[in-house]
Amino acid sequence: MHDQNTAVEVRVPGSSLPLYTDGKSLAAMKPIVEYFGLDYSGQLQKLKSKSWTCMGKFSTQLPGDTQRREVVGVDRRTLTMWLATLDEKRVREDKRDELRAYQSEAADALDAYFHKGGAINPRITEHQANALIFQARAQMELCQAAQGLIHPDHLEAKARVILARGMGENAELDQGRRPLYSKDFLGEKNLSEKRMKSISGVFGKRCKAAYIERHGVEPGKYPLTLSNGQTRDVLAYTEADRDLLEQVWRDYYAPMTLEVEA
Repeated sequence: MHDQNTAVEVRVPGSSLPLYTDGKSLAAMKPIVEYFGLDYSGQLQKLKSKSWTCMGKFSTQLPGDTQRREVVGVDRRTLTMWLATLDEKRVREDKRDELRAYQSEAADALDAYFHKGGAINPRITEHQANALIFQARAQMELCQAAQGLIHPDHLEAKARVILARGMGENAELDQGRRPLYSKDFLGEKNLSEKRMKSISGVFGKRCKAAYIERHGVEPGKYPLTLSNGQTRDVLAYTEADRDLLEQVWRDYYAPMTLEVEA
């Protein structure tokens, strides 16, 4: 049984990165920052300003400490993003090659995720591979159960992505059948966060009304997992509907955007 007074050390294959965790989801931030020779206070403030940061505190005894104390910890997602954003020129010279290798692999993974439909770690274990297969099977069963409830083009595109990810291949998608979320469409307009929040709800309703007017039926819905882990149903458009969303944008928002910028 783990001694709650001391941190749980996690070894990363191929790296000596000091990961001391609470045994659950948080890794102590200060030892990692010092490992790269960076200023802890500065990096902590940097993380606090990021929307993707998830941090907390836990009480433990780190190596070199004489007693138990409260430390700041970050979750795995935050640590991954933080490492990817570090300036290699500012870290210790003897750690730069390690950071470059990590960031290069992270860049490859992000590229594969956004442009190929998914990314698979080349060092994946048999247990991890089986877990991915199980997940893909469950997702395919959900797609099958959703037939008749979701736009068929949207559903087919999702199914193709799931199959390709499970087989370690690239999804072959008809461009017109690619899923298109109204939030992503608005994100392409380079709006401020405040502006995005103020119009997203009404924009979605107007797009839905325009879709009904064109097709005579409501657009289907698809469960979308948000960045905070929650899932909600959103209207399922595809790239074939982009001209419809563009028309709504031009009719209601483009003139207003120009006025604001002016």
